[in-house]
Amino acid sequence: MVRALDLARDALTSDDVPVGAVVLGPDGTEIGSGRNRREADGDPTAHAEILALRQAATTLGTWRLEGCTLVVTLEPCTMCAGAIVLARIGRVVLGAWDPKAGATGSVRDVVRDARLNHRVEVVAGLRDVEAAALLRDFFAERR
Repeated sequence: MVRALDLARDALTSDDVPVGAVVLGPDGTEIGSGRNRREADGDPTAHAEILALRQAATTLGTWRLEGCTLVVTLEPCTMCAGAIVLARIGRVVLGAWDPKAGATGSVRDVVRDARLNHRVEVVAGLRDVEAAALLRDFFAERR
C-alpha cells in the first residue's frame, strides 16, 4: 500500500484524483502499477486500476491475472471492478471505501456477484486513514 499511496501522490502533479494501484504477482513481486491519469491523458478510462492491470498483463504476457493481487488506495468503481473480474484477479486490497461510487462492497459488489464467472476476495481498510486524507484534501482544495 505504501507504493500505491506514493503513486496516488504522483497523480496530484497532473491535477488527477489521487488514486494509485499496484498489481502483485502470485509470488508477491510488483508486475504492474498505475495512477489516475484521466486529466493527464484526456482518457476517461485512465483509472489507476486499469493502467495497473494493463501493465501487469503486458508483464505476464497474458490477460489472465489469476493468483495476482491488486492493491489500490480507493475502492474501485464499477468500470474497474468489471475489469478486475474479467482479468481474474484473485484479491483486491483497498485503502479507503468509496461511499459514492464503490463497486467492491460499499455501493455495489461487482467483484463478488454470484452471477459472474469469477469472484474476488476483498480486503479493506489498509492505511485507509491516509488514503482518505489524500482524497479529502484534494477535493477540499477544489471546492
